Amino acid sequence: MKKLLVLVLLIAMMTVTFVGCGAGKGYEIAMITDSGEIDDKSFNQGTWEGIIEFADANKKSYKYYKPTEVSDDAYLAAIDLAVQGGADVVVTPGFLFETAIYFAQDKYPDTSFIILDGTPHTADWSTFRIEKNVYSIFYAEHESGFLAGYAAVKDGYKDLGFMGGMAVPAVIRFGYGFVQGAEMAAAEMGVDAVSVKYHYTGDFAATPKNQTTAASWYADGTEVIFAAGGKVFNSVAASAEAASAKVIGVDVDQSAESETVITSAKKELAVSVQAGLQSYYDEDFKGGVIDTFDIKVDGVGLPMDTSRFDTFSQADYDAIFAELVAGNVTILADADVESADAIPTDIVTVTVVE
Repeated sequence: MKKLLVLVLLIAMMTVTFVGCGAGKGYEIAMITDSGEIDDKSFNQGTWEGIIEFADANKKSYKYYKPTEVSDDAYLAAIDLAVQGGADVVVTPGFLFETAIYFAQDKYPDTSFIILDGTPHTADWSTFRIEKNVYSIFYAEHESGFLAGYAAVKDGYKDLGFMGGMAVPAVIRFGYGFVQGAEMAAAEMGVDAVSVKYHYTGDFAATPKNQTTAASWYADGTEVIFAAGGKVFNSVAASAEAASAKVIGVDVDQSAESETVITSAKKELAVSVQAGLQSYYDEDFKGGVIDTFDIKVDGVGLPMDTSRFDTFSQADYDAIFAELVAGNVTILADADVESADAIPTDIVTVTVVE
């Protein structure tokens, strides 16, 4: 009798286990974090918040996965976990996923991938290939950077700094646009001279070295630094607070992070991610497509409702925004100029800091 009871209990437990495994599909939407945290106040967080908003509105399940390290193998392993966890669509924010997605698109042909700021290629960059299950999204960072530089000079700043992270195309575009925006504003205002210290930190981290560099710039008279490098922002903001100076944030609205932030050069991460997710659930996924979200589709811009300008107004912003949308302003990007100090300027002096 006891043996029969044990057997019945075992069968019941097995039944519950198998029903539990098959009852749901798991998490339908997955995101893999890059080298940063999910609450990095930048690229990861902006992407994740867009996913949450879409998923909650459409009653979809979602989960994020953090790789064990920064490597192609670790990213692919995290993608494996996401697919095994039931993901129908996987969102990967940043160029660091390019090689992992190159292999994942073949490994998981029935899973759709949205990669931000990247397109699939081999580790040696010899082969680029995007399959029908991958949607690649880029941004016109040079337009967003332009608006930040333009607004800063219009607001009265003449001694500027650009502190980018790694010199990857997206960061380069932010910087080049920043210089050109400052140049145009200075010309319109009849300002004689504007200076821009220009530097790539080589990382996306908050480090004592980055904070010291920012502090030295502020001590030398720099009034506002555009911190375009993930957590490099934290280092710059700490120095700005100590020096009673100003900061321009990047990727998302970083005004809540420090009173020193006058504005942020935004990528509308939520807008683009939600567009990609909507196309998937509309059964019209833009697989095999490389899109650039620019100012014409509200893909980039400044958060004027939280900006802390003294004189640069919403009307000023609307006017220059309209000029960019109309195509009346040409902004050179990373494919047009070899270096920041090669950007044609009559007023702005760019000093590259090694």
